[in-house]
Amino acid sequence: MGVAIFLVIVVVVIGVPIVIYNRLVSSRNAYHNAFAQIDVQLTRRYDLIPNLVETAKGYLAHERGTLEAVISARNAAVAGLKGAAAAPGNPAAVATLAGAEGALGGALGRLLAVAEAYPDLKANQTMAQLMEELTSTENRVSFARQAYNDAVLDYNNSREVFPNNLVAGTFGFSPAAMLEIESPTKRAAPEVKFG
Repeated sequence: MGVAIFLVIVVVVIGVPIVIYNRLVSSRNAYHNAFAQIDVQLTRRYDLIPNLVETAKGYLAHERGTLEAVISARNAAVAGLKGAAAAPGNPAAVATLAGAEGALGGALGRLLAVAEAYPDLKANQTMAQLMEELTSTENRVSFARQAYNDAVLDYNNSREVFPNNLVAGTFGFSPAAMLEIESPTKRAAPEVKFG
């Protein structure tokens, strides 16, 4: 009887931390995977922007500053994405990406506002198609960001509850940061109106 009790205690003392550790690893992998989906959608978005700028360039020759601002913001966002993809959940990397995304959203908004003043550009089929793809991608980014934030919330909750917090602290499971854009206007997908 004493040996059975001893074996139960050993199984609990060794088994419970193993189960907790495995759940934490699964949760961490889930938010890493969710970030990979953001990576895919943002990369698609970044790939559309040079085509958009190139299409607009002929019509907006004297709006060179706006076009350069979009390209500069895109390049900063690409760099931010690379940093965040290397360390999904890292608060500094995610904050850098969020800031770069906010700047890119603002630059794209200025480009769209300028484009409204050019009827020939608004009527351009390539421009209209690119804008539609960009809007669709913005929606996909929004859904991917929500899935990532949900996975981060699940992971952070998992690592903070008792007794998981003991295992998380022992094995270095650090908190993950959500990807949040600062202002509600920056969270909205750019509105595209041609016609």
